[in-house]
Amino acid sequence: MVLVALALTGCVAVDTSGDSGEVSGRITVFAAASLTETFTELGARFEAEHPGVEVVFSFGGSSTLAQQIRQGAPADVFASAAPKNMQQVVDSGDVTATPVTFARNRLEIAVPAGNPGGVTGLADFGKPEPRIAICAEQVPCGAAAQQVFEAAGVTPQPDTTEQDVKAALTKVTLSEVDAALVYRSDVRAAGNAVEGIGFPESSRVANEYLIAPLAEAPNPAVAALFADFTGSSAARPVFVDAGFDTP
Repeated sequence: MVLVALALTGCVAVDTSGDSGEVSGRITVFAAASLTETFTELGARFEAEHPGVEVVFSFGGSSTLAQQIRQGAPADVFASAAPKNMQQVVDSGDVTATPVTFARNRLEIAVPAGNPGGVTGLADFGKPEPRIAICAEQVPCGAAAQQVFEAAGVTPQPDTTEQDVKAALTKVTLSEVDAALVYRSDVRAAGNAVEGIGFPESSRVANEYLIAPLAEAPNPAVAALFADFTGSSAARPVFVDAGFDTP
C-alpha cells in the first residue's frame, strides 16, 4: 500500500518491467507537492511490480524538503521541482548519484469553476481586485511565477502567499481567492473544481523536475530502483496524462 505523508540534468529511459520481486522493504520518498497525484500512482505501480516493497511519500515544497534532508531527516529518494533545490542536497553531500530529469511543468492560472472573479489573464494579478494567491518566491512555483511576472511586466499584488503549490490551489478550490498561479498539472488534477487560463509567458518558463536516491538511504537498492522507474518509459505516460512535459 502506498502511504502518503503531507508535510544536474539528464534523462533516462530505463525499463524496469523485467525486474523480479527480489528487492524488499520500505522506502521513503521526499517529493515536490506538485507530484502528489503522479507519484502516488507510480508508487502503486512500483509496489505491484515489487510485492515485497512499500513506498511512503512525504510531499511538500521542494525548498522545505531539501532543508529537511540537509538537517538529517531519514529518506531514501528526493524528487525536486527545481534544479536549485536538488543542487543544495548535492552540495551538502546528501546526494552523490547524478540527478535525473524526468519531467517538466508549466504555469497556468487556476480560477474557481465559472470564473466568478472574471479573471482574463496575468495582468489581473497586478490589480487590487480580484483576490489572488501565489507561491512564495523561495519555492519552485513561486520562483517560476516571478519570472513570468517579470516577462509580462506585471507587479503582483497577492492576497496570500503559500509555501507550496497545492496550498495555493486549495485557496482556489475553496473559493477563498479568485485566481492562483499554479502548475498546469495541478489544474488538470483538480478536475471540474477549477478552470485553467493560459497565458503567453508560460512558454518561457518550464520547471525541471529531478530525482535521485540519497547517499544515506536506509534502503539503497530499492531507492535506486524507484528513481530509475520514475524516469522509465513505463512511467512517462503517467506524467503526460497529468499535464507534464517529459524529456
